[in-house]
Amino acid sequence: MRRLLLSVAAAASVALALAACTAVPAPPPSSPPAEEEEVRGDLTIFAAASLKSAFDDMVAGFQRAHPDVDVQPLVFDGSSTLVTQLREGAVADVFASADENTMTSASDAGLVGPATLFASNTLVLVVPRDNPGRVRSLEDLERRGLSVVLCAQEVPCGAASATLLKNADVVVRAASYEQNVTAVLTKVAAGEADAGLVYATDVLGLETVRSIVPAGAAEVVNRYPIATLKKTANPVAADAFVDFVLSDPGQRILADHGFGAP
Repeated sequence: MRRLLLSVAAAASVALALAACTAVPAPPPSSPPAEEEEVRGDLTIFAAASLKSAFDDMVAGFQRAHPDVDVQPLVFDGSSTLVTQLREGAVADVFASADENTMTSASDAGLVGPATLFASNTLVLVVPRDNPGRVRSLEDLERRGLSVVLCAQEVPCGAASATLLKNADVVVRAASYEQNVTAVLTKVAAGEADAGLVYATDVLGLETVRSIVPAGAAEVVNRYPIATLKKTANPVAADAFVDFVLSDPGQRILADHGFGAP
């Protein structure tokens, strides 16, 4: 009996030793997940002139969500003018264009990363409040003696205006061609011109002018893309702003200012 007990004890010891040798080591404790980069620092935004009111509100909403970001005074102008400035060395973090062609030119120049559509817009005829030229349609713009201002064709509102007029078989001898849509609206509102073509969003809630939706406007749609600049000094904040524009709160701001879905 004593020898039997000793044999059992010895066998158990051997089994334990073998188990210790063959046991799989416990995995090392997992490292904690990396923290998200902080959204902070300076941010410079270049945006099409037609985005001014919407982006003023957009920045306010963005800064409520990211109070550590210091958004510099926004730069608004014709989209092609902004691309020229960027080509010449202007510093920015985000670029929002009023059409896809201008963003493509920025991309071809190696200025921006991937772009995303975020809004759309169409054109309207705009006249002074009392409409001294009695303008009611695109065809009226051909009348002699009528002063018409348009965006220059190299900027998005000008390219869209040219398409709209061509589709309607209307030829306009403009009194001037402006570098952004704001300049067109300013001249009409001041009574310096009898009519012009601007975006529908530009006249929303404006009492100094009247707007007319011309035939064919729904077929000439500008779609707005936004992108982070490749040479941004603050890619985290730039990407965060783009994300905010694309978010539900950002899209509501754009809708409130009359922009359509992209």
